[in-house]
Amino acid sequence: MLRNWYIILGTICMLTCFVTTAKAQSGVFQQAQGRFSGMSMGSGGSDSIGHRTGLEDSITIHFRYLDTSRMAGFDSTLYDFAKKIGIPWYHINLGNLGNASRSLLFEPLMKSGWDYGFHTYDDYNLRVEDARFYNTTRPYAELNYLLGSKSEQFIRLMHTQNLKPNWNMSLEYRLINSPGFYQNQNTNHNNYRFTSWYQSKNKRWNNFIIIVGNKLQSGENGGIKNVGFLDSTNGFDDRSNIPTKLGPDNPGSRNFFSSNIAVGRLYTNATYLMRNQYDIGQKDSLVINDTTVVPLFYPRLRLEHTIEYSTYHNRYQDTYADSAYYDSLYLLKLSSSDKTVQKFYAKEYWKELTNDFSFYTFPDAKNAQQFLKLGASLQTLQGQSTDSIYTKDSVFSRSNFNTFLHGEYRNLTRNRKWDIEAYGNFYVAGYNAGDYSAYISLRRLISKQIGYLQVGFQNTNRKPSFMFFPGSTFYLDTTAAPLNLKKENTSLLFGEFEQPKLKLKLTGKYFLVTNYTYYAGYMQVAQASTLFNVLQVSGEKIFRLGGSWNWKTWVILQQRVGDGPVNLPLFTTRNQVGYDGSLGFKNLRISFGGEMRYFTPYKAPEYSPLLGQYFYQNVNTIRLERPDISAYLHFRIKSFNAYVRAENLNTINIANGGGFTRNNMPTNGYPYPGLQIRVGIFWSFVN
Repeated sequence: MLRNWYIILGTICMLTCFVTTAKAQSGVFQQAQGRFSGMSMGSGGSDSIGHRTGLEDSITIHFRYLDTSRMAGFDSTLYDFAKKIGIPWYHINLGNLGNASRSLLFEPLMKSGWDYGFHTYDDYNLRVEDARFYNTTRPYAELNYLLGSKSEQFIRLMHTQNLKPNWNMSLEYRLINSPGFYQNQNTNHNNYRFTSWYQSKNKRWNNFIIIVGNKLQSGENGGIKNVGFLDSTNGFDDRSNIPTKLGPDNPGSRNFFSSNIAVGRLYTNATYLMRNQYDIGQKDSLVINDTTVVPLFYPRLRLEHTIEYSTYHNRYQDTYADSAYYDSLYLLKLSSSDKTVQKFYAKEYWKELTNDFSFYTFPDAKNAQQFLKLGASLQTLQGQSTDSIYTKDSVFSRSNFNTFLHGEYRNLTRNRKWDIEAYGNFYVAGYNAGDYSAYISLRRLISKQIGYLQVGFQNTNRKPSFMFFPGSTFYLDTTAAPLNLKKENTSLLFGEFEQPKLKLKLTGKYFLVTNYTYYAGYMQVAQASTLFNVLQVSGEKIFRLGGSWNWKTWVILQQRVGDGPVNLPLFTTRNQVGYDGSLGFKNLRISFGGEMRYFTPYKAPEYSPLLGQYFYQNVNTIRLERPDISAYLHFRIKSFNAYVRAENLNTINIANGGGFTRNNMPTNGYPYPGLQIRVGIFWSFVN
């Protein structure tokens, strides 16, 4: 263990040496604050790191996303630790950071077109949609490091700089490595993302490049063999000794550099995207003084080409295959005498290539935030599958294509009171012919006293994901004839009211769902035959208790109407009570207190390890023994952020001398850990 600490500290020192010319800056970023999530907390000053000092070593840095030209700033929220690791607070996993996760909210897939169907690890993917294109006056870097109990590690490195005034590059790397508290649940995830944004000097041509890679490795233990083992009287106070249904019966490795997954999932995906835009319009210039003239350009017509190549490789392997387990749950006949199946595995590999041609028109020459976009895309798909049961290592190949049209209208008015967004697509030919999606949203600033109001509608008609069809390696339901799956149709009505002065946000969503496709067991595919509705109402509010003490609350109410294969907790909440201020120090921002998360009992989905999917069940009711409780201390000094947290305090067993053995179990058979200590640093550097 001491050796690992030396290695970790040495790594941090080398990374620090890489930016030896960098030094932490205070208030050197000219950034836009977020709305609710980045609001000022307490009387000690704004919870933001954004203002310009005018010093020579100051920096101006902004970023934009691929599908919007709006420049944004960093969200410097201090109190919300969930945002630092990129996992929403209402998501839960199988007991270890990096294991398959799901949402406590009803969040159906509302994306038309081809979809593989594997989404239980989406929380750990870096995505193209989140790629940032920066524009910065000086090189900027971030170093994030988190150390948790049982050798849990989280590392994130990011660096960006303008190679030229009109050319920026950025590189991001992230590592999640966590052996876990229980056997055979160790995880090792590696992610990287590269972006490049080049704009010609005359501002007519823009080139965007995104390269994203995700290598996810997660153990699958099938859950603990007996829930009674959690009772401390059974001698399993050390949870790593509890036997699990899958994998070797021995505690997992605590080695930081170990990534061996004896039984589990290996999922890799990568995307390579390049977009070129050429604008036709009118030139202008801004005269600063006698020697400085800034060229301007107002586009009226934009031509765009995007080429995107993606790969998806989903693998499941079990080097300790238990024939009884696979026979009872998946009806797979494994024979220990058959050498070809002593190491059971299943693989599927997909390649996706999309070419898109689009053009934009700008009705208002001086408002680039108002445009109409029309385009057409050609998508080709190639897949391969193999497993050690049915195909005996032979490879099955398949190919498909899609042709679809799409359009979009956006308008952020120049007075910024109206924000209109509408888009849609329609698949005219190919594997997903007939799929479509339509979305419209209107956002209005009623007044500074009243706040913002947003209303919208979305409808998606889509062919179910590929994993639900017999052509997939992970389609295992061979005991019954394949279903004639119809297209899923989901409509969503939504509204949102936000009042920044009151630190209040209210949201309402109403889903109307037909032909909902789901797993009804460890491998059984099913589709709902009746229409059902889901009503979802949520609220966020910050109450000032006095001075710099605040109560932050998040409340979600959900109710299914109709006979649908969806069970949801009626009430889900998260609360923080604590101090948010400066304690009288100029450069200090601090947030400390207690945090609680709770959801009401409900028949929660269970988990199928071989498929890597959660499935619907209507028998076992899951209830938290106690709300999840944490104590936290978060603070920032200039550009240095630190997070100290004690989580799962609710597991304390006073009757057993104070041990932390009263574990909550959000998913049947998969308990959460006991007391978990996390210490993290999040540091930014300006060179």
